[in-house]
Amino acid sequence: MGRLDGKVAVITGATSGIGLRTAEVFVAEGAKIVIAGRRVPEGEALAKQLGESCIFRQTDVTVEAQMQALIALAVDKFGRIDCLFNNAGGPAQTGGIEGLEVERFDAAMATLVRSVMLGMKHAAPYMKKQGAGSIINNGSIAGRLAGFSSSMVYSAAKAAVIHLTKCVAMELGESNVRVNAISPGAIATGIFGKALGLSTDAAEKTPAVMREVYKTAQPIPRAGLPDDIAQAAVFLASDESSFINGHDLVVDGAMTGGRNWSLQQQGYVALRKAFDQGA
Repeated sequence: MGRLDGKVAVITGATSGIGLRTAEVFVAEGAKIVIAGRRVPEGEALAKQLGESCIFRQTDVTVEAQMQALIALAVDKFGRIDCLFNNAGGPAQTGGIEGLEVERFDAAMATLVRSVMLGMKHAAPYMKKQGAGSIINNGSIAGRLAGFSSSMVYSAAKAAVIHLTKCVAMELGESNVRVNAISPGAIATGIFGKALGLSTDAAEKTPAVMREVYKTAQPIPRAGLPDDIAQAAVFLASDESSFINGHDLVVDGAMTGGRNWSLQQQGYVALRKAFDQGA
């Protein structure tokens, strides 16, 4: 404990899943945090649970004035901002290219990309003045490889986040402000249910199902958990990562590493049988 002692962080999308767990871990590691989300009851309940080290601010991350006010709140209440975790997100329209609706495309890009840009834009002046800071953007393995999301729009948005992270890292790094991304793999959260059209309440009940569905999707024999991403965020927020900048940290249990060993071996067995039959 204490890896974030004395640090102040802003975490968006903190009322569920990865953001909620990250808020818990950051406070446990000594940080003071400002958390953001659209759902007031959940945000206020989490802030009450975490105590005086946490403040909740209802925020629409796609609205510049609200993002600017969120960042300013951290500085006003705690005197500085050492870390920004641009975690807020959501599902995007599924289906093929011919069926995409422009309005839904634009809305997804606003939630997934514009929000990240706004967070960085308004955190940068404070961090540059301090001469230190760590910005962490939530990417996805779907932004690195096609076919890892039910939505090509989501994949495109996350690819933009990852590249924008690198571009901004080249600028802010000169002021000793680090900008990195975390790309989760199959993490058991409610986002999969939301992508398939479930209500928010129903989707939040699906992580247990996702743990079963994805426990064999990668070499590590379990689904990813919000805590896996939270711990990665602690590392990138801490001074332990002071020479890491412009990096996309993939946390996926090697899902994107290639074919699983067992599947590969099964393929060889099938091939041998085919050779024997052919002979």
